[in-house]
Amino acid sequence: MSKKPRRFSKGVKDFSGKILKILSKEANKPFNYKQIAAKLEVDDTKSRNEIIKDLKILASKKQIIEIEPGKYIVKAQSQDYYEGTIDMTSRKTAYFVSDEFEEDVFIPTNNLNHALDGDKVKVYVYNRRKGKRPEAEVIEVIERNRTEFVGVIDVQKNFAFVTTANAKMYTDIFIPKDKIGEATDGDVVLVKIEDWPKKADSPFGMVIKVLGRPGEHDTEIHAILAEYGLPYDFPLEVEAYAKKLDTSIQAEEIAKRRDMRDVLTFTIDPKDAKDFDDALSFRKLENGHYEIGVHIADVSHYVQEGTILDDEAFKRATSVYLVDRVVPMLPEVLSNFACSLRPNEEKYTFSAIFEINEKAQVTNQWFGRTVIYSDQRFAYEEAQHIIETKSNTIPAEISLTGEEYIVKNEIVEATLKLDELAKIFRRNRMNNGAISFDKVEVKFKLDENDEPVGVYFKIAKDANHLIEEFMLLANRKVAEYIGKQKKTFVYRIHDEPDENKLMNLQGVISKFGYSLNFKSKETISKSLNTLLEDVIGKKEQNMVDTLAIRTMSKAKYSTENIGHYGLAFDYYSHFTSPIRRYPDVMVHRLLQQYLDGAKSADEEVYEEKCVHSSNMENSASSAERDSIKYMQVKYMQDHQDQEFLGVISGVTEWGIYVEIVENKCEGMVRIREIKDDYYTFDEKQYALVGETTKSLLQLGDEVWVKVKNADLVKKQLDFHFIRRNE
Repeated sequence: MSKKPRRFSKGVKDFSGKILKILSKEANKPFNYKQIAAKLEVDDTKSRNEIIKDLKILASKKQIIEIEPGKYIVKAQSQDYYEGTIDMTSRKTAYFVSDEFEEDVFIPTNNLNHALDGDKVKVYVYNRRKGKRPEAEVIEVIERNRTEFVGVIDVQKNFAFVTTANAKMYTDIFIPKDKIGEATDGDVVLVKIEDWPKKADSPFGMVIKVLGRPGEHDTEIHAILAEYGLPYDFPLEVEAYAKKLDTSIQAEEIAKRRDMRDVLTFTIDPKDAKDFDDALSFRKLENGHYEIGVHIADVSHYVQEGTILDDEAFKRATSVYLVDRVVPMLPEVLSNFACSLRPNEEKYTFSAIFEINEKAQVTNQWFGRTVIYSDQRFAYEEAQHIIETKSNTIPAEISLTGEEYIVKNEIVEATLKLDELAKIFRRNRMNNGAISFDKVEVKFKLDENDEPVGVYFKIAKDANHLIEEFMLLANRKVAEYIGKQKKTFVYRIHDEPDENKLMNLQGVISKFGYSLNFKSKETISKSLNTLLEDVIGKKEQNMVDTLAIRTMSKAKYSTENIGHYGLAFDYYSHFTSPIRRYPDVMVHRLLQQYLDGAKSADEEVYEEKCVHSSNMENSASSAERDSIKYMQVKYMQDHQDQEFLGVISGVTEWGIYVEIVENKCEGMVRIREIKDDYYTFDEKQYALVGETTKSLLQLGDEVWVKVKNADLVKKQLDFHFIRRNE
């Protein structure tokens, strides 16, 4: 049995904050690195070396003093000065976030001193030792989190102001007359903050791009991308470079690879997919086992390190999936053609090939570069039809071609066997403590002008799970193969959930008769799965699913392996989507280097790349969410006269959030809009309480609402409260 990788704290790469905390608690006592290591309960060489390094850095910054060789005390004033980040709320209040404090420290608005959301700052913390709630004042903005913002410009005679729709941006931006550029009054613009004079109320900026008029479709989509620093086209030189690549299949290159062209191979993807970066091959072996290949587009063959193509791919780090378009990581010549495993075409691939028995046990494995030929392209609906009916006839209504056709018997047999094995993999994962988040996805039917004409829900079925399980298998086995060699690698890690968030979830779900079992890690996972199964089809499902996901830590990329809690894997990586994720490209390169016998790569270099990739992934996810909110608002604009049944999905002191049952659009009902009583917020009950009637409006209650206001720019819906659903 493999030894489970040790779980490290989030700050494993930097002990500075924890060192300062230890020295501050016993301000007059000197400590050496061994004593600090003991306090931190770490005893491995790597961590001790990191402590020694951090002690020297803190001393060089004059935050601590080396009173004799190897012995340190905290500098007197640094007990009250700390570095961390600003977390603004949508209500214009701010908090200082640092590993040195168990709870975030409140910052009054007049103490922000020009700091903005996400900025790295130095603060002075006061009231700390007086039994009061500590507060902080920003002393210095060390590094801006961002300098570019999207907003609407208000042009005056000699200057302009830009007001952003960002709820966490508490100031407008002043634009001098000579820096307005081509913008006209009311345009949506991208601006860059250049300076913030000490006595100025607003930062000074310049217009760097005019995005269009508010409310226009392309303007709003480009504004979403610009808000998160995401591009919507490729530099001309990158496009030109990609088009010059030789993408033909050469005999000389085939000779260097394992030739899999004669093995039955097919892809299963969404109907509207343009890029197919994974395929499965299948054949039965003489010993009764199955050889199953997970074949992934060999992006690293075309995207070579040190080229402008690689630089651009790294900068983007991910494709962005908005409601009406995909902003790809790679130019179309690669993403949709050369690297796409299209049917009836030979393609270069990087493969994980497994020998698997009837019990879904892997008895042998092989990793390396291959060449394949895809015999068939399936949509998920077609594969699902085969699984459900065991028929080889695909009816016209679900066929990709729109016509009925017959599937080869060998492909039907392969699909059914793969489904059977995938179900065993999935059952084993669940038994090992994996958590099943099959959240309903909201999708829009768009007309030729990208106007939303309908809403539908995407639900994962057996065909989706089939592909998922074999991708998980490849990702896990690749990570395990390198992880056991103790070489630098790019892992996909997921920490355990936050206990406070789990307790908050318990408080909400108990109102619906559900509960979590906190006895152990295993019982938490099991009871979470039971909860997610029990709410399926219930009015509270989407709300509970959303709250449960929020209790989870965010998965991220790292060279430090702590395993993946949500999947219940000790080793996990991303190997299967290099067309749309840069970490997968890094994984392919490292795997090939190690297969060739190379020594371990530079961990520091790859950790920096992991941090960048995680940050870009978060930005892309935020843009994707905003595009869905935008389309929901746009859809509801055309339904302003209609009454909708909704579920209360949030309760605050200023009103209730209501999610419409039939389309999952969420909006706010202001407390003053509820006319049948005077309501106040009861935090303990997560409810609004009527002063006269004592009636409650609480999470999960059904109410009827109507659209009051649909703001495309702010991506916000306001509802009229009609009545309760009796």
